[in-house]
Amino acid sequence: MMSKSMNRRFSDQLAQCECCPRKCGVNRLDGKMGFCRIGGDVLISYAGLHFGEEPPISGTRGSGTVFFAGCNLRCVFCQNHQISQDFRPDQMTVMTTDQLAAEMLRLAEAGAHNINLVSPSHVVFQAADAIVAARTRGLSIPIVYNSNGYDSVDALRQIRGLVDIYLPDIKYLSNDLARRYSAATDYAQVVPDVLREMLDQVGHLEVDENGIARRGLLVRHLVLPGHVDNSRRCLAFLSELSGGIFVSIMSQYSPQYRASCCSEIDRPLSIREYEEVTDYALSLGLENAFIQELNSRDRYLPDFDRDRPFE
Repeated sequence: MMSKSMNRRFSDQLAQCECCPRKCGVNRLDGKMGFCRIGGDVLISYAGLHFGEEPPISGTRGSGTVFFAGCNLRCVFCQNHQISQDFRPDQMTVMTTDQLAAEMLRLAEAGAHNINLVSPSHVVFQAADAIVAARTRGLSIPIVYNSNGYDSVDALRQIRGLVDIYLPDIKYLSNDLARRYSAATDYAQVVPDVLREMLDQVGHLEVDENGIARRGLLVRHLVLPGHVDNSRRCLAFLSELSGGIFVSIMSQYSPQYRASCCSEIDRPLSIREYEEVTDYALSLGLENAFIQELNSRDRYLPDFDRDRPFE
C-alpha cells in the first residue's frame, strides 16, 4: 500500500525540496533549483525501447527507458555526463507529470516489458505522480526505479507500492571515494539503508516463465580500476544483506568525462581486476550474479547528442 493519500500530489513537497539526501530545501515549484538543476517539471533527454540492460530487464522487446536530465551526484567518470551534468535545458524535452504519464503509456503500447525510470532520485515525486496517473489510465507493466543509490529513504517509503523493480547502484562503501569521485560526503552511510528499504519493499528478483523480471531488487556495482578493495566491501555488504540477492557486476568502466582529473582511474579496468572481483563474489556465495564480458564496454557508451543514443 502507498503511504500517501491520493488527494495530494507527491510533487507538492517540492515547495521545500528534500526529495534526496542533499535536502536543498529550495522551492522547485516556484522555479528554484538545487544541486540537481531541475525545477518542478522534469527534463527528458531520451525515451524509447532500450536493449542494453540486464537480460531480465531488456528481455526480447526492450525496456521502456525514460532518461531524466540532471543528477544529485557529480561522478567524474559518468558515461551519461551529457545529460546528467553538461545538459542544456533548451535541448531537453520538458514534461509535466501528466505528459510523463502519457509517455509511459506510449512505451507500453510500443511493446516495452517495463517502464524504466533512469536517474529518478532527484525527480522521485514527479515520477510518482506520473506513475499514479499512468496506472489510472491503464498502465499494467512493471515500473523499474533505476537509480544511483543516493536516494532518500523517506521518499522511498512514501512511494511504496508504486515501484515493482528496484535497480540501484552501490558505487562505494567509502566516503573518501564518494567525495573524490561523486561529490557526496555521505554516500557510504546512505546507500546501505536505501538497499535495505528497497529489499523490504519488493524482495528478491522474480522472473516470469520467459525470464522477464516482474518484481524485486537487482543491485548494480561498477568495478573501478585500482579499487578492488571497494568492490570487495560492496559485495560483502550485499552478501550480508541477503545471500540470495541479485547483483550485476559491471565491467564497463571507461575513463569518460573528467576521469583524467584522477590519475588512479584514468585507465580501463583490467581483466585481472574484474576476475578478482567476480571470484570474490563467488567465494561469498553470491550465485545470483550477472557478469559482463570485459570487451563489451564500448557497447554501453551512449551518445546523447544523437537521436538514438545507443546505436
